[in-house]
Amino acid sequence: MNQVKITVLKTTLDQELAAQYGASGLTACPMMEAGQVFYADYAKPEGFCDEAWKAIYQYVFALAHGAGKDVFYFGDWIRQPGVAICSCNDGLRPVIFKLEATDLPAKLSYDPIPRKA
Repeated sequence: MNQVKITVLKTTLDQELAAQYGASGLTACPMMEAGQVFYADYAKPEGFCDEAWKAIYQYVFALAHGAGKDVFYFGDWIRQPGVAICSCNDGLRPVIFKLEATDLPAKLSYDPIPRKA
């Protein structure tokens, strides 16, 4: 398993929907900024939005486990192997992410195999 590079491409605010449904003073996502970079494998990176992670973790997991060798689905979504463009699930102010497979080994924070002392 390898790490996946997650880059925040942009934060957005759908003005029309925000005017109709959003709270007063709603702005683009205050947690993420364009250009931020995170690395992940099986776990949410520190400082990453919980809701955004729920929306993209399946793609991160797939890329971390080698799905980056081919294009996703049938080549009718992303043309570059090892890349996925995803967004969080906030319908008024989605954040757009670029996920990229890397050759960096995953950093397990625990030992999955019990060892004798």
